[in-house]
Amino acid sequence: MAHNTGRITHRAITFGVLVGTRGFFNPAHAKTARKEILEKLDKLGYNYRIPPADATPTGAVETLKDAKAYAEFFRAHRDEIDGIVVVLPNFGDEQGIAETLSRADLRVPVLIQACNDEIDKVSVSQRRDAYCGKISVTNNLYQYGIPWTDTVEHTCDIVGDIFTTDLDRFSRVCRVVKGLSGARIGAIGARPAPFNTVRYSEKLLQATGITVVPVDLSEIIAAAQRIDTDSSAAKAKMEQVREYGRIPNAIVETNVQKQVSLSVAVEQWMEENECDASAIQCWSSVQNNYGCATCLTMSMMGEKLMPSACEVDVTGVVSMYALALAGGSPPGFLDWNNNYGYERDKVVGTHCSNFPRSFMGNEVEISNLDILGETLGRERCFGAIKGHVAPGPFTFLRMSTDDRLGAIRAYVGEGEFTDDPFPMDGGIAVCRIDGVRDLMRYVTKQGFEHHVAMARDHFAPVLEEAITTYLDWDLYVHHG
Repeated sequence: MAHNTGRITHRAITFGVLVGTRGFFNPAHAKTARKEILEKLDKLGYNYRIPPADATPTGAVETLKDAKAYAEFFRAHRDEIDGIVVVLPNFGDEQGIAETLSRADLRVPVLIQACNDEIDKVSVSQRRDAYCGKISVTNNLYQYGIPWTDTVEHTCDIVGDIFTTDLDRFSRVCRVVKGLSGARIGAIGARPAPFNTVRYSEKLLQATGITVVPVDLSEIIAAAQRIDTDSSAAKAKMEQVREYGRIPNAIVETNVQKQVSLSVAVEQWMEENECDASAIQCWSSVQNNYGCATCLTMSMMGEKLMPSACEVDVTGVVSMYALALAGGSPPGFLDWNNNYGYERDKVVGTHCSNFPRSFMGNEVEISNLDILGETLGRERCFGAIKGHVAPGPFTFLRMSTDDRLGAIRAYVGEGEFTDDPFPMDGGIAVCRIDGVRDLMRYVTKQGFEHHVAMARDHFAPVLEEAITTYLDWDLYVHHG
């Protein structure tokens, strides 16, 4: 699949729209449904592609001829369409719908909606039978091997709030599938030698459409050293850094400038290589050979929904990118790091850190790494994002390539950030997750990494749908 031009995290979703009908039923239902669905998509701000109303006799799909016309139209808009919304205002012609999707062969998510009958409107001229028609359509899709997404209710009104929720969830599913199946991930530097835990398979990622673009850290350091500090790019980045968080007075200007130059160099390389996200060799080469941390650079990219993971954890940043696509907010990258006293449904997630500012939920301090600062010298370690993550709901995700099984595996779930104190340096997130002991048993028994991606709000069902229905990864859903 070709790389998505215009990052999908920043643009409106475009649906292909297919209205079905069947000759035994009143065609007025199809015309009304077409009008209602297009008005709803306009109101909600979605883009859409649908053939002109006069492209078929009813403005909908019934016959093979109709299916061919719609399929040709969809193919012509292949690069624009992120998912297809199928509307059944009546029973619908299951073969016409299946043939349309099969012949178009867009390989994007498909939502199947069926309209409600009204008890006092089931005469021959008024009845819909979409309840039954949906079963016939999905039976055919199963036979054709076409995956699809269901609505919350088996039938619902196009104009109703339930279908509004369905469209929101489906748009997020489309964003995850489209974004991941065309993602380009920058691998900046080599995996730190002590971190066998972040090994991964580029080939398994490529099989799901994710391309890894590697670069030697020395090239990025050399590029940073060539940055003209008086250039417009460097001055603009310095202004952004100063506004991003509080920098203690003890931090010298030359150390801030090093971080600014590194940020410019990394972002320029990301743009040149059309990368959506990155994983960076964050210690200890860059500190020893250049003289600053990478955390601030990573945090600021994450704030722009271009997440970046520590220790060249490529599958970790894929997890972060999936969260950004599904939730629309900057994700954080944490260690499952500490128990919280004897409260067994709480766990402390930490990192040095590279947490985006809005993930923290409050003002951040930008200063020196603590642990590495003690070892390497604090003057070489400026750039850490410090603070306590504010309370609120979160979703967590971790995907991993399993070379032994030749498969991609993942787990997902939801929890709550709390405002409990924890007197540790760096970025701190005290998390409450129901049944966290069972989760940790799964993580350890199945050989997952110690890193996990988290993002604010609850949207695990979006990721579950995208992963199990369309990406075909092995997934554990933690319910507590």
